[in-house]
Amino acid sequence: MASSRIIIFSIVVLLSFLAISEGMSLRSLGVELHCRCIMTESKPIGRHIEKVELIPANSNCQETEIIATLKKTGQEVCLDPEAPWVKKVIQKIMSSNRRR
Repeated sequence: MASSRIIIFSIVVLLSFLAISEGMSLRSLGVELHCRCIMTESKPIGRHIEKVELIPANSNCQETEIIATLKKTGQEVCLDPEAPWVKKVIQKIMSSNRRR
């Protein structure tokens, strides 16, 4: 009985760790929170990004969220909006949208 509780607890801890690691969005796990991002990635991953979704602060989440989808895996990664490389990516996207 005690060993099954330990196994279940271990699985829950492992899944929690996986959800938190690498700024992953919980939405890809089918879980919706007020804010989609629980951690953000600040190191440059620009060449691995397929698409970027910008979610402005709103009544459900006070933070601006920037969620990138990776090319190879399709994994969603939350980006740090204050990271200089992320600001450049957003500027590039905004300027290309204005030209259209």
